[in-house]
Amino acid sequence: MDKRREFESIVREHSERLYWQIRHIVLTHDDANDVLQNVFLKAWNGFDEFHGESKISTWLSRIAINESLDFLRHNKHVASTTSEDLSVANSLLADDYFDGNETEAMLQQAVSQLPDVQRTVFQLRYFDEMKYSDMSELLKTSEGALKASYHIAVKKITEFFKSRD
Repeated sequence: MDKRREFESIVREHSERLYWQIRHIVLTHDDANDVLQNVFLKAWNGFDEFHGESKISTWLSRIAINESLDFLRHNKHVASTTSEDLSVANSLLADDYFDGNETEAMLQQAVSQLPDVQRTVFQLRYFDEMKYSDMSELLKTSEGALKASYHIAVKKITEFFKSRD
């Protein structure tokens, strides 16, 4: 199989999973599509350097997470002031591709306010149900540090919901 056909097969196999992984980080459909396109461009450009030291899915996930976090840093989508507190929730509820309810939108709002590492760990564990061992390989950090980040993230999200009652 030539490189192009092999890569097309990889794109077909991994697009949906990567889309949702990205979507949980950047939140909107259009942004997730843009980031996904960047992920596959980066993967295509680095495809010759991929030698199978890790699974292709791990390699693609690492690119997706890094691209998603870069996107957030460059676009400053997360509001930090109280007057903009509901911007993520409101934009999700207005998104034609969002199929959740108000509670789901508020969860995304709470998650969006977490620091990058906690947000990424929470999303991988909660939404993607990723094992800590797989996360450790993906994020190049210890399982203990990941468990601590997840615990802190859950505590902050719980506090967010309590403050809204």
